[in-house]
Amino acid sequence: MKFPDNLKSKLEVRRQNHAFRMLSTENKRVDFSSNDYLGFARSGTIFQKTHQLLYDRNIAINGATGSRLISGNHNLYPETEDFIANFHQSQSALIFNSGYDANVGFFSSVPQRSDIILYDELCHASIRDGIKLSNAKSYKFAHNDCEDLEKKIIRLQANYIADENAPSTSNNRQPTTIYIVTESVFSMDGDSPNLETIAAIAEQYQCLLVLDEAHALGVFGNQNTCGGEGLVQQLNLQDKVFARIITFGKGLGCHGAAILGSKLLSDYLINFARSFIYTTGLPPHSLATILTAYKQLQEENQAVEKLRDNILHFSQTKNQLGLKQIFVHGKSAIQSAILPGNDCVKQLAFQLQQKGFDVKAILSPTVPEGQERLRICLHSYNST
Repeated sequence: MKFPDNLKSKLEVRRQNHAFRMLSTENKRVDFSSNDYLGFARSGTIFQKTHQLLYDRNIAINGATGSRLISGNHNLYPETEDFIANFHQSQSALIFNSGYDANVGFFSSVPQRSDIILYDELCHASIRDGIKLSNAKSYKFAHNDCEDLEKKIIRLQANYIADENAPSTSNNRQPTTIYIVTESVFSMDGDSPNLETIAAIAEQYQCLLVLDEAHALGVFGNQNTCGGEGLVQQLNLQDKVFARIITFGKGLGCHGAAILGSKLLSDYLINFARSFIYTTGLPPHSLATILTAYKQLQEENQAVEKLRDNILHFSQTKNQLGLKQIFVHGKSAIQSAILPGNDCVKQLAFQLQQKGFDVKAILSPTVPEGQERLRICLHSYNST
């Protein structure tokens, strides 16, 4: 069957730019590339406890059988969502099939036509795709730049007041809500914004703050507990955030995501988020794994402590070796060395792989041209 010429040419451009993507197979190198920060994905304990939970509940079904609104809302759903809400000190938690589904579902349905979305310019593709599906107006602010964010809010609110005072033939003008959107840990840079300042800005200007905590779960958290709850709870900001998106495919080592917020927010998403409504639910095994992994995180803090020790060790060592200047500043499990040029960074990654280290090159257009990098992910199970 003929393949369209314009699609062929796009693939050829990728090859010429050394940016052609291919799926790799499993390897036996030392893991410095996966998001399995705590080793939960490979945990025999979690695997066995999940199996035992299903056995004890006499759950022997392979699929959800339908969407959650039809037949797929099996008993493990409310139990797991209640556990997650309590763990994250949130009024409610609503589980989605993936972080991508959660972000697309939220941003395509919650901000309305009269609203404004201000998002960090480096926000994840799933956030940006959700924003594209929204009827709200959207503007980006400079990465982690609170001053730029505040200036944009002031300008937009001034424009809104001017619009309100202008003559109008419509009596149905809706009030404008401004949503501030950022991530607690950025997936390609591993850095974090000043969340306390952003939360204060949101409060001052009566904006709603939305945070993606995908890469913070299991890495940051309250030092007085087992830890791992995320950066929002580490900073005690949970009551200042309108919505948190938590994903399970990184630190929790399984699959799925949840949106944390008020009970009203959950009710709204159940009624209007299309990526929630029109998809088959997760099977019981997935819910059992999520619940078991959360209990493991709550009861066992050794992996979290070891990960933090490894992050500190890596940071101290790169400073001692004089490599600090090429790394993005961050205290997370993601350490990114900026090495411009797709060909250059691919060759460096290949050399590291030949030495037995599974370090991956991140190429443009995944990151902006000139910002190509080695993305080094640290784990609790990496030795010093």
